[in-house]
Amino acid sequence: MTDARAIRDRYTAAFNAHDMHELLRTVSPTGVTVSPEGVSQGREELASYIGEFWEAFPDVRAVIVESYDAGDVTIDELLMVGTHQGPYTMPDGRIIPPTGRPLSLRGCYICTVENGLIESLRLYFDQLQLLTQLGHPTG
Repeated sequence: MTDARAIRDRYTAAFNAHDMHELLRTVSPTGVTVSPEGVSQGREELASYIGEFWEAFPDVRAVIVESYDAGDVTIDELLMVGTHQGPYTMPDGRIIPPTGRPLSLRGCYICTVENGLIESLRLYFDQLQLLTQLGHPTG
C-alpha cells in the first residue's frame, strides 16, 4: 500500500463515518476538489460542500468497487449509496426537496497526495443519472 492509498482510504473511512474533522485532516489547507457540481478550494469550502451532501443524503456512503495506485495518485471507482432525505442543491442553485428515493451513483475519484495530504481530488459522476434517480430527469 502506498502512502497516497493510506491517506485516500482514511478520507473514505471518514466520509463513510460522516466524521468531518477526520476527513479534513487528510486534506491540505490549500487542497482543491473538483466535481461536476463545482470547485472547492481549501478545507472550509470542502467542508461546506460535503456537509450539504450529507444533509441531502444523511446515510450516504462510498462503496469502493476498484482501486488503482500510481505513485502519489490514487484512482477509485465507487458507488455513492444512500437515501435522499434532505434538500439537494443543484449547481444552478435550485433545490430538490427530499424525495425518500434511494441513490446508487457510480463515480470515479482521482486523488493526488503530496506531503501526506490530499492536494487534488477530482470526482466524476453522471449528473443526469443523479437527477433521474431523484425523479428530476431534465434537471
